[in-house]
Amino acid sequence: MTERARFDRGHTDDLMTFLAASPSPYHAVATAAERLEKAGFRQVAETDAWDGTSGGKYVLRGGAIVAWYVPEGAAPHTPFRIVGAHTDSPNLRVKPLPDSGAHGWRQVAVEIYGGPLLNSWLDRDLGIAGRLTLRDGSTRLVNVDRPLLRVPQLAIHLDRSVTADGLKLDKQRHMQPVWGLGRDVRDGDLIAFLEETAGIPAGEVTGWDLMTHSVEPPAYLGRDRELLAGPRMDNLLSVHAAAAALAAVASSSAQPASIPVLAAFDHEENGSQSDTGADGPLLGNVLERSVFARGGSYEDRARAFAGTVCLSSDTGHAVHPNYAERHDPTHHPRVNGGPILKVNVNNRYATDGSGRAEFTAACEAADVPFQSFVSNNSMPCGTTIGPITAARHGIRTVDIGVAILSMHSVRELCGADDPFLLANALTAFLER
Repeated sequence: MTERARFDRGHTDDLMTFLAASPSPYHAVATAAERLEKAGFRQVAETDAWDGTSGGKYVLRGGAIVAWYVPEGAAPHTPFRIVGAHTDSPNLRVKPLPDSGAHGWRQVAVEIYGGPLLNSWLDRDLGIAGRLTLRDGSTRLVNVDRPLLRVPQLAIHLDRSVTADGLKLDKQRHMQPVWGLGRDVRDGDLIAFLEETAGIPAGEVTGWDLMTHSVEPPAYLGRDRELLAGPRMDNLLSVHAAAAALAAVASSSAQPASIPVLAAFDHEENGSQSDTGADGPLLGNVLERSVFARGGSYEDRARAFAGTVCLSSDTGHAVHPNYAERHDPTHHPRVNGGPILKVNVNNRYATDGSGRAEFTAACEAADVPFQSFVSNNSMPCGTTIGPITAARHGIRTVDIGVAILSMHSVRELCGADDPFLLANALTAFLER
């Protein structure tokens, strides 16, 4: 038996299915909700009065989901154990007036969302997915998961400078995809096509939140298939692991001592400042309403929050074999080495010493190895929803994740064992 045979590839196979089914944040939360429903969770509406019954519940709002499990006999001041993640990824998003074109080409006008590696979107077969809003205010998901668009790169014969100066892309002029031929650009063509695709009567769609995605499916990579290549692993890998962990805890015969929570937000890639982002009120509202629905007071709410811990789970940087000098010389996270604990003393990550101890205990309980990550002092450090969650809610927060390569590429790369290890660590954390 090889070392790799110790790991359950069933989890990674399921992650690949989840990634393929989730080309947009709206699809990601719908897919997560469907899985939680199978574990006994039920959706509650924010506009309804909530009851204090035990069991699994979840709220959907746009591209965000908050799900929680109330054990039998939970007191109003019972603390929460939260896994936070985000559902959005950098990509190309459709503009309000999408129909454009020039010189006999029909194109779709797009805006750059987040910080994608633009070159990775060139010469890719792209689909289009997202949310359509109808005249009556209802919404419908749409997913054209076939080669529909392409951002064609300029031939080297027409720009010899790329060999000496490197590829330089203008976000406005060079990133507009083509999707057909025709000299006459007709307003409404794209939306009419999507209405027909989704089986919606013509003219019923009055709003849209649409984005492109690579139609190439996730795949194992490498001689021994020890790597996983796929889209949107930043950060649907964490959303999938957290949903699996929450379902496992809710389905266990042993009742957790705290209330386990999954909080997957939208808009992390552009600052989290929205009604579905981590800097919005969604998580705090759900936690408070859960306390009050169980008969709690403001004092109970304060006690519950004081004992609450959040793991902010997001992907991080594995050491790159071609650019090792860009990493801290004493911290080289490796793929398939287990989840990473992220530390930054300037609070770009929320981890402190007590948080390290919290994560260490979870990993030890799950028999999962973990690694530490810090940025090279000469390089700027990214951030996550961790510091936002800690500051907004006064909740002790720890930043963790899985080490990957090609972050923000249309197709990212991780170790095939790490998603399983992360899910086990999250399960142990929620059970504590």
